[in-house]
Amino acid sequence: MIKIGLREARSHFSRFVMSMIAIALGVGFVVGSFCFREMLNNQVDQMMSSNMDADVYIRGNKAVSDDGTSSTASSTSSSSTTTYNDIAISLEKDIATVHGVKTANVRYSVSGLVLVGKDGNAVAAVGAPTLGIGMSSQNPWRSASMTKGTYATGESEIALDSYAAQKADLQVGDSTTLVYPEGPHTVKVSGIFQTSNSQAGAIIIGLDPAVAKAASDKLAENPDETQYIAVYGSANGGKALDAQQQSTLADAIDKSLPSSSKASAVTGDTVRDEQSQSVKDSLGFIQPLILIFAVIALFVGSFIIANTFSMIVRESMRGYALLRSVGASPGQVFATVIIQAIIMGVVGSAAGIGLGWGMVKLIAAGMSQIGSPLTGASNPTLRDVLIGLTVGVCVSLIGAAFPARHASLAPPLQAMNETVNPEKPTFIRAIIGTVMCALGIVSWVFTVQLATSSDGLTPWKAVNDMNTGWPLGVGAAFIVIGFIVLSPALVTMVSKILGWAPSLVFPVTGKLSTRNLARSKRRTANTAAALFVGIAIVSCLSVVASSAKSSVAGIVDNGLKSEFVAMASGGMGAIPDAAVDSVKDVKGVKSVTANKLLQGVKFNNKSVQASTITTDNSLFTDVFTPQNSEGNPDKALKNNEIIVAKNVADDKSWSIGETIKVSTDLTTVQLKVGAITNDATFSSSIILAHKSADKLVTPQMQLTSAMYISTNKGADDSKVKKDLIAAVKPYYIISVMDRDEFKSTISSMVDQIMLILYALLALSIVIAIFGIVNTLALSVSERTREIGLLRAIGTSKGQVRGMLAIESSMISVFGTLVGMIVGSIAGVVIQKVYASQGLESLDIPWSELLIFLIAAIVVGVLASLPPARRALKVPVLDAVATD
Repeated sequence: MIKIGLREARSHFSRFVMSMIAIALGVGFVVGSFCFREMLNNQVDQMMSSNMDADVYIRGNKAVSDDGTSSTASSTSSSSTTTYNDIAISLEKDIATVHGVKTANVRYSVSGLVLVGKDGNAVAAVGAPTLGIGMSSQNPWRSASMTKGTYATGESEIALDSYAAQKADLQVGDSTTLVYPEGPHTVKVSGIFQTSNSQAGAIIIGLDPAVAKAASDKLAENPDETQYIAVYGSANGGKALDAQQQSTLADAIDKSLPSSSKASAVTGDTVRDEQSQSVKDSLGFIQPLILIFAVIALFVGSFIIANTFSMIVRESMRGYALLRSVGASPGQVFATVIIQAIIMGVVGSAAGIGLGWGMVKLIAAGMSQIGSPLTGASNPTLRDVLIGLTVGVCVSLIGAAFPARHASLAPPLQAMNETVNPEKPTFIRAIIGTVMCALGIVSWVFTVQLATSSDGLTPWKAVNDMNTGWPLGVGAAFIVIGFIVLSPALVTMVSKILGWAPSLVFPVTGKLSTRNLARSKRRTANTAAALFVGIAIVSCLSVVASSAKSSVAGIVDNGLKSEFVAMASGGMGAIPDAAVDSVKDVKGVKSVTANKLLQGVKFNNKSVQASTITTDNSLFTDVFTPQNSEGNPDKALKNNEIIVAKNVADDKSWSIGETIKVSTDLTTVQLKVGAITNDATFSSSIILAHKSADKLVTPQMQLTSAMYISTNKGADDSKVKKDLIAAVKPYYIISVMDRDEFKSTISSMVDQIMLILYALLALSIVIAIFGIVNTLALSVSERTREIGLLRAIGTSKGQVRGMLAIESSMISVFGTLVGMIVGSIAGVVIQKVYASQGLESLDIPWSELLIFLIAAIVVGVLASLPPARRALKVPVLDAVATD
């Protein structure tokens, strides 16, 4: 039976091509996600090995978790949310005297810097920071080696990492500008160095340690304390210590630390592992996101596999019946089909492993081109290969299981005599599918009611506080699966509706196409369902994206009163305070409202999933008009009370007048909730007055994210804008936008995100298109004699092509129409659910949906060409004689 299965696989290999492509694309996503995650993890490990390369670190001995609780460092497990108490910098002197210590220093770093290149423009680091590192011959960075020039000395010199020098097109001796948070400074490049590992596109600037300390102290809550003191050991002549040497040195330093220091020594490996894990955890969302698209691709591909094996089984039924009649058991017949599925799965998976590996290599090359080089290992591991093979073979087996079962259980005499097995009735499927779709609709209605109810939808608090994502996802699952179950029962009705117009225009080919679809309901439904899944997701995302852009436009048009908005361009950090002052001095400017982000603020000793900002009193007079608010936000801000977004207040059960304990590492203050706003502008935000913010966070640590600029009545806005651009030009990173430009910027950001998602989802749609081609090819093979008879009685080649084109187009339109309807409704539900979090305007992109529908017809016509060409290649007499 194995030989028979192998022979069958060889004879049907050409028909497996589309299915193997589907498997390869799905497995490519799976393997690619693992390779990409491992490449990122390896990159993080490389960077930590060079950026935190000390042999021992001194840090606090009290670990403070995210919930505000503390414990001794030795009893607290390391996690990405664990920090430690700061320690006194003066401990450097005590540590330096310990035997085995070569140097013990605080390595100061400064973020928020902007390097200006030779062309006079800011050097952009895509997704990576620009950091200034204190380094000198007396306070070296072991993983950095000077290749040209010398270390920087004083405020007027900097050294550049080789990548930064290349990006900025600067050489030793060149003069340029370095923008600090407080403003720009003219500097000279004193040297160029290189690090032992790639910095993934980060711009690294070497500063005089004294300059780095002074800049860092301006941003520190307590300049006399630090998080870490880095220690280099002397045991290996300046080279890195091994694990045992690190442990020995850490123990020696621990014994020398004063009991009052609240500090402890840990090995460099321990700190590097903790920091690496923290970064890896923050990047952990990437792999599940890619795997989602892998699941979609494999789910869609399973329909193609099922259709392929259904057709192969139909054509081979007489052969299977003959095997049964000569003594083969049902299990042996089942095995012949399964062997073919395994071979197809192995070949498709092997191609998918190579495709996934290639995708990661391509991503790495692309990242390098845009300025974020990744040098982490991207080769698939043995585990990745085994997972890819397992996934591909399992999907292939699942798709082949039902056709194989049908082949093994059909009675031999019946199978030997029938040419086409009659399809089973679809009545039961219609009932089950309808019930599932109804449950999905009920779940969506419940989700909307739950999200929009202000007084609680049910008597049960646990239900009212439920995360709306759960019923939203459950409803989507019911509707998608329900349609797949129901769709065969809809084929006859849909084929008559969609075939009405073609039957009028093309009486012969239109009617033949309509009847052909209805003859094989399951195959038609499976093919349409494969396209339905991809189109539904794309349509849903289109509605959400269009609604997001419309919401932003609505906020700007109806809520924003200020004439201009200024932001740091390209995500290049915060706006310098000096730039805010420069803007205030521009003639014609009435007020400048600077929104500043506050980091590390806790409410009632707990972190809150909301942005904490401080702003000027002019926010609710010159910038935004408060709407849908409980209390008076303007009055609350002036009275030093906090303003809370409604979704945050509901989550924390806060009410107006309630006193909240607001704290940072610096201090704790008691503040009243003065207003609760349901305005989408301030969704997921907590707003503090400057008076409270200055107590909680030093002014230097308050990062200005945006400026809203209002002009005097009667001012010439075009002239004011020119003056504003001139005022911020010395800071290089600030973009001044009017309202239309601001709307366009936000819309383009949404479009960029959606473009990535569309590109990934396009592969599932491509798989579905392969499915249409595959279905028609198998259908043509099954109907070879029928098509030969049509041609024998006078049907032209054009009519045959037209018949197949209409069939293909109807399948494509069927899946597209249902996908558009379901996806658009899902988008509407998402908009209603998240209206209070900024998605307040519903906008259905009718033009995009119309393009989807037209594209479906074009795809149907193009998909019919290869099968039609194959059908017409068979001579008429040979086709008629086919049995």
